[in-house]
Amino acid sequence: MSSVYQSSYRKQQVEGATPLGLVLLTYEALIQSLAKTREAIESNDFETRFEQSTRAMRALLELISTLDHDEGGEIANNLTSMYTYMYGRLMEEQAGDLKGAVEEVLELAQTLRDGWMELGQKLEHEEKRGDAHSQAAVA
Repeated sequence: MSSVYQSSYRKQQVEGATPLGLVLLTYEALIQSLAKTREAIESNDFETRFEQSTRAMRALLELISTLDHDEGGEIANNLTSMYTYMYGRLMEEQAGDLKGAVEEVLELAQTLRDGWMELGQKLEHEEKRGDAHSQAAVA
């Protein structure tokens, strides 16, 4: 896929995404960057390692900035703590050759992404069930 096509496709994904969809897209970018960071560490590619690690850190900052502490309460506070921890581990990785830090953050990111996906599926199911109830009430 050409980079122009990928950029256009990504833009369409972002513009049409729900808030939850945007969170999931950010997680996908985070996970992809972490996987590339891991590969770069294994191949001793310092430039790519730094670039991809920095991208992952930017994704974490995006996740932090989108949290609504008024609505999210304790959950938002816990996620902020988790994202901050992950960010700190990536900073440690950049300061040394800590593949273990990347592995840890990658596992955490995948677990959190899976939780958000599960929430999205649950909300979608509830929405469909609600629409069925509304249609039944009208009929």
